[in-house]
Amino acid sequence: MSLTSNVRPPIRLGLKLTGALAFLAPLATRLVMGQAFFLTGRGKLANVPRTVEFFAGLGIPFPELNAAFVSRLEFYGGILLVVGLATRLVAAGLASTLVVALMTADKESFLAALTGAGDQGLTDITPFVYLLFLGWLVLTGPGPLSLDRLLFRRLVEDDPAAAGRTKAPHIRAA
Repeated sequence: MSLTSNVRPPIRLGLKLTGALAFLAPLATRLVMGQAFFLTGRGKLANVPRTVEFFAGLGIPFPELNAAFVSRLEFYGGILLVVGLATRLVAAGLASTLVVALMTADKESFLAALTGAGDQGLTDITPFVYLLFLGWLVLTGPGPLSLDRLLFRRLVEDDPAAAGRTKAPHIRAA
């Protein structure tokens, strides 16, 4: 017996196991990010004047309008992430708010971490970490345990042109 023949079975088992558990990564990411944004959105909605004041202090244009929009995006977007509905669209919208946060409220700490000038690293900058997770959801989708996947399958099954296929060739499944 060669070394490779002894190594192959555990590698195959490991690949099967990780493949079977792959649904957990997008699910856990959606649940954690969704809860985080739901809670921050709820907090902003509970105290709109404070949110408007905060946005105005950051120099964000139209602070009343932006506070109303961002609060609702976080609140309802958090719920949508948890259930996995419109995941890529919601994640992209939330990611855009984090880019604004990195350019305003967290600019100094982000730039210091980016250049290595401060005591913090990039993983200490919460909006940056959240941005990475949301970017991953935008690119990979919500995973199999999501309403997006359920609706996608339903759309494909109802499409006579898609008979015999599990996904349209030009669309990557969610």
